[in-house]
Amino acid sequence: MDIRLLVVAQKELDDAIDYYNRELAGLGKVFLVEALHALDRIMKHPQAWHQCSPRIRRCQLRRFPYGIIYQMRETEILVVAFANSHRNPSYWQDRI
Repeated sequence: MDIRLLVVAQKELDDAIDYYNRELAGLGKVFLVEALHALDRIMKHPQAWHQCSPRIRRCQLRRFPYGIIYQMRETEILVVAFANSHRNPSYWQDRI
């Protein structure tokens, strides 16, 4: 099964990487590696994470306050958001 990111989710990921790089040199790379590990876990076990609705799940990153919001589809996993836990928890719901 493939993983596809909405354009807005990719922008959230890029923005988070930039933010962490501004905070501390190299921290953005650490964030990216953590996000890629989480995406790998989602690919291997798509139904293992917290269910937000019948088709939407959230995989929380281990070291950063971000969750990957994704929708399981027949042929792919669609990443809807890289959601910062400090934001309004439902801001991404109009994307589905």
